[in-house]
Amino acid sequence: MKFTPLPLAGAHVISLAPKADDRGQFVRTFCARAFAEAGLESRFVQSNRSFSARRGTLRGFHYQLPPSAEVKLVQCTRGAVHDVIVDLRPDSPSFLQSCAIELSDISATGLYVPRGCAHGFVTLTDDVEIHYQVSAAHDPAAERGLRHDDPALQVHWPHGVASLSDKDRSWPDFDPVYHGTEALRGLLEAA
Repeated sequence: MKFTPLPLAGAHVISLAPKADDRGQFVRTFCARAFAEAGLESRFVQSNRSFSARRGTLRGFHYQLPPSAEVKLVQCTRGAVHDVIVDLRPDSPSFLQSCAIELSDISATGLYVPRGCAHGFVTLTDDVEIHYQVSAAHDPAAERGLRHDDPALQVHWPHGVASLSDKDRSWPDFDPVYHGTEALRGLLEAA
């Protein structure tokens, strides 16, 4: 397992090491000791699976405010996605910046999303499955989101959006008060 820092402080690409033989392959997708040794969150309390049937399905941007702010460990187990993180930590040098990576079932990579960052993705293929672990349980009162086309973010998606939930479509334009950026102060994690 190799951890490569991304331009957003605390975000990492996780390169996995599949072992293949004539039966197929095996890959370790998480190791608490390896994550702890890399200075990353090593305790995850919830595991989720997302399935999207159509190419162009966009999910996000989602995050939670403290004390329920969460780290996410994201992996694509079927198909491919264009995955984006937006930094919402006001004390971060990359505040309001984003970075993107393609995750797929053949790339043998994962994405580590630090606390205080919003996460979203658009499917690049049909029949996409995402598996992600989170370090805090879902808290509806702490839930927040950003629109994928919010002009303050200037995120560029590789293809048109074919499907978007009403909830994700209705998030307000970026506003530091509503989006709780002051609440996210101090969540900057060491890279």
